[in-house]
Amino acid sequence: MASTPLRVGVIGYGLAGSVFHAPLIALTPGLELAAIVTSNPARRKQAQHDYPSAALLDTADALFADKTIDAVVVASTNRTHVPFAEAALRAGKHVVIDKPAAETAAEVESLITLAREQQRVLTIYQNRRWDGDFLTLRKILDQKLLGDVFSFESRFERYRAEPNLAAWREQVDEIGGLLYDLGSHLIDQALQLFGPAERVYAEVEARRPEAKTDDVVFVNLTHRNGVRSRLHATSVARIFGPRFHVRGLQGAFEKYGLDPQEDALRTGHRPGNSDWGTEPREAWGRLSTQVGGLHVDGPVETLPGCYQRFYELFQKAAAEGEPPPVNPHDAVESLRIIEAARHSSKTGEVIWLA
Repeated sequence: MASTPLRVGVIGYGLAGSVFHAPLIALTPGLELAAIVTSNPARRKQAQHDYPSAALLDTADALFADKTIDAVVVASTNRTHVPFAEAALRAGKHVVIDKPAAETAAEVESLITLAREQQRVLTIYQNRRWDGDFLTLRKILDQKLLGDVFSFESRFERYRAEPNLAAWREQVDEIGGLLYDLGSHLIDQALQLFGPAERVYAEVEARRPEAKTDDVVFVNLTHRNGVRSRLHATSVARIFGPRFHVRGLQGAFEKYGLDPQEDALRTGHRPGNSDWGTEPREAWGRLSTQVGGLHVDGPVETLPGCYQRFYELFQKAAAEGEPPPVNPHDAVESLRIIEAARHSSKTGEVIWLA
């Protein structure tokens, strides 16, 4: 007999809630999208259209008070992540927090302690661990096709000539800016590939006229194993650099373009088709390697991306006690780097991590 699905409530129905969370929850076996919290009239109308069986709530407190809700997804503005997550845990709910989990590492450490006390699952939505290009690079590294890696370059680049001053993501008070937004992904991926960092140098700038938050970010990490990660995020790139450029002593890998899953979700497509998350051949990366008797110089097929895997793993964690899809301690390490990057940018110093 099938077990009763976990009832999930989502706080927020902006980009994160409507594109990255609700569709994947609704498609995951063992999960039920039971409630959506939004007070915005237009978003309430859209949520009702998209998920007519989900309850529409005006406040997060109403969600926390609902004893039939098993798990809460915090997909609201960054500043609300910690108080909403804390309230949900105290109400006995499992919790998913959209990145960035918080402003500081100490805040996430406090949430980890509370989750342990409440015996609830706490995890962070780092969906780009399931980008196809990242999965492909990880496979290449696992197979040691580049030899000893010494340089990793990673970019998220856009071109938006003018800041959207009405958007909360571009407000300092809301923990906006690219360092916390795209930087959370860049740093998380670098740590996943090459392990802990010991030194941080950063340049975090607001270059567009009237911009209130950073729109050009460079973070240089020296990992304990000696790999140097150079991470770039910008809103003012008319010509994009490679998404990944990785060099080792026996090989190199370069990849342009972004994983297609975000665009697919934005346009209403959903996981389930055999071609979900796949890229055409012209979008594949290039691998050049000469390791042992292997000599390759040409395109390498991009593995399919699979954002849906996050919620499949979350369901197993909450229902069966399996490990969470993202260990919240990983967010602590990423935020330590973000805090160091902010300090480095202000002082020009290289920051050593304890």
